[in-house]
Amino acid sequence: MTDGHPTDNGRAETLAETDNYTAWRDVDESGEVTYHLELGMVTCHFFQDEWDELTDLFELLSST
Repeated sequence: MTDGHPTDNGRAETLAETDNYTAWRDVDESGEVTYHLELGMVTCHFFQDEWDELTDLFELLSST
């Protein structure tokens, strides 16, 4: 990753993107998936269980 976007290694995938935010995931050599949220100048990294909890939180927020 050079500019904050996923590298073109064949294992990274952009999940969603707006003008200012990007969500993407990558699979490392051992097969572990990590998720990344680029929020302006901040990038947050999540393992699968953390990502699942975060998406649960977003679902709760969207239903309020």
